[in-house]
Amino acid sequence: MKAVLQLGLALLPALVQGVELRLAAFDADITSPVGSMLAYDPVVRVDEMTLRGRGIVLLGAGRPLVVCALDWIGLYNESHDLFRAELARAAGTTPDRVAVQCVHQHDAPRMDTGAEKILRDLGQPAGAWDSTYTRPLLARVTDAVRLSLTNAQPVTHVGWGSAKVECVASNRRIPGPDGKLLVRYTTEKNPAKRAAPEGVIDPNVDVVSFWNGDQPLAVLSYYACHPQSYYRMGIPSPDFPGIARFFRGQCVPGALHVHFTGAAGNIGAGKYNDGSKENRLVLATRLADGMQRAFESSDKIPVDAKDIGWGLEKVRLPIGAHLNEEQLLAQIRTGKTAPGSRVPSDSSDAERLAFLRRAQAGHATALTCLRLGPIRVLHMPGELFVEYQLAAKALRPRVALAAYGDEGPLYIGTKKAYAEVGGYETEPRSSNVALEVEDVLMNAMKRLLAE
Repeated sequence: MKAVLQLGLALLPALVQGVELRLAAFDADITSPVGSMLAYDPVVRVDEMTLRGRGIVLLGAGRPLVVCALDWIGLYNESHDLFRAELARAAGTTPDRVAVQCVHQHDAPRMDTGAEKILRDLGQPAGAWDSTYTRPLLARVTDAVRLSLTNAQPVTHVGWGSAKVECVASNRRIPGPDGKLLVRYTTEKNPAKRAAPEGVIDPNVDVVSFWNGDQPLAVLSYYACHPQSYYRMGIPSPDFPGIARFFRGQCVPGALHVHFTGAAGNIGAGKYNDGSKENRLVLATRLADGMQRAFESSDKIPVDAKDIGWGLEKVRLPIGAHLNEEQLLAQIRTGKTAPGSRVPSDSSDAERLAFLRRAQAGHATALTCLRLGPIRVLHMPGELFVEYQLAAKALRPRVALAAYGDEGPLYIGTKKAYAEVGGYETEPRSSNVALEVEDVLMNAMKRLLAE
């Protein structure tokens, strides 16, 4: 018996190497219907450009791995867990091997079943958190995942390419004449703010591709910029990244194109966008041009199942000192609108309370890293500042980053940003975490990228 066991262990590496690596690509329409709520407004019309839930399932490297991008503004708290669990069930894997990221378009829905329950329990309308319409859209994605498994294709190579995107991204936090930071919004009508320098950005779009010989199967792009040209139209829209994705899909129709927003918490198109409707197509064309150059200059690297890995770090995010359960409950009951907020405080405060309760209960946020030979792809929570992405890329070459996973923490700044005066991303109304979050996330990224 011992000899048989030793023989089996000796043969195991050969058996693992013989496992075929395969990819299943899935795509679902997750457009909100007329009459439902988007993040800020009800849907009045559905146009040609639909919202998509799309991604890939990698098979052959242990339990299946799922990576998904949603054209939604965000999945918050329990809803992010729900999506990962349902996609895991559809793919025959576990939630820890699933990454779900939102692209963060604003004419799109949001989902937080925890906030929804809080509001309903207090007799308040669920508003944008009403999951009556978002749950069926989740079911569409899970159905697409199941169907994709029947048509998985062999993967022989992965590709890596990176190219500069001209005149799209700019930093939203710019110095003012009195030393305080000014906000350069993603739609910026002030000429003086548009004239200010780009500031700290990651100018490149990174492209990861999967191939079966000479046939591309899927192309994943990563770019750090808030994905808004204009919004609050009541018309669901994937905005300029969705149009750029569409352009590239028409140029390479044999592959599924999936786009992710990187660490764009303090990055927008404001320097190059005054809100003119024509700018949507201008920005889309510029991003598509960068995507094309990155794809066409990609290095193709042979891979098999043994070259694929999945890193996992679970971290507890430090709670912002301004979050107080009694105060949040009082604000929800009154239904007043917080100063400077664009949504009713009962709705935004319900999300904050859902985050607070989860954090106090010991919830750990999952950060994951997909290994594709020498390529690494990080999946991170919240609206990360671009400094996190730049730090990750400084640790090793060929790193892509997708933010906007669990949106529960809202904006995630740096220690420096939390100490600055001005801006709005690190104010109590915009961030649910404390400045110690930088050490927590930076250390976790270092561990993931060292594996």
